[in-house]
Amino acid sequence: MSAATQNAGTTGSATGTNAPPLQLRGIRKQFGGVVAIERFDLELAAGEITALVGDNGAGKSTLVKIISGVYQPTEGELRMHGRPVSFRDASDARRQGVEVVYQDLALADSQPVYMNMFLGRELTRGPLRLLDRRRMARETQALVDALDVRIPSAKAIIRDLSGGQRQAVAICRATHWASGLVLMDEPTAALGVAETAKVEELILKLRERGAAVLVVSHNLDQVFRIADRVAVLRRGRQVGVRSIEDTSRNEIVSMITGASAPDESSSS
Repeated sequence: MSAATQNAGTTGSATGTNAPPLQLRGIRKQFGGVVAIERFDLELAAGEITALVGDNGAGKSTLVKIISGVYQPTEGELRMHGRPVSFRDASDARRQGVEVVYQDLALADSQPVYMNMFLGRELTRGPLRLLDRRRMARETQALVDALDVRIPSAKAIIRDLSGGQRQAVAICRATHWASGLVLMDEPTAALGVAETAKVEELILKLRERGAAVLVVSHNLDQVFRIADRVAVLRRGRQVGVRSIEDTSRNEIVSMITGASAPDESSSS
């Protein structure tokens, strides 16, 4: 087991509580005179998939960038495993266990899977700090096997993989380094039906492993297939949070479009 995986299992206990992997309290983001996020409160639980939905310009990507350290909130607080956190930038957020899977993947096409898994965090050995390719390949293969990701091997070159396989590698990488929290921004938007189904299976496996997963998606069919809860943003304002079991597509569409005015403070 890697150090990152060990950390993922112990971070929550450092506070002496069973605090959730992520809590957002009163998050507000303003760019000059423009308010992108008015106020947002959300708690992500371990072993749960939460979907974040809203129309274009609703603030979904801004919120993900706040969680991942690209932006700092104008107001509000982020907590990870009960501990207040603030990030100077995206690299700082990654060091503290926040991993994001984007639609564009950010993979090195000419490198093997295992080098992408450790991109920027390469393992070395000996006084000359030579790349420990064998160990990286071994750890990568172990995670790929554990998540039942169907690629030829950890030594396969990224450019030789399909779109779905590449997305699976990006998800594996996030899982490897995250502290029990994985963010996904439209992870299947560029994939076909069959590859989308495979990626959704992988996301469900993350839930089985106890990760807290936040998925930004415009696909409500997908949301109702994989999510436990759904949070709705409309024009930068949090409209509500619903348990999938207690809502319907019609209600979520109404919340996204403003066709109805549900109680903004309600959540499930």
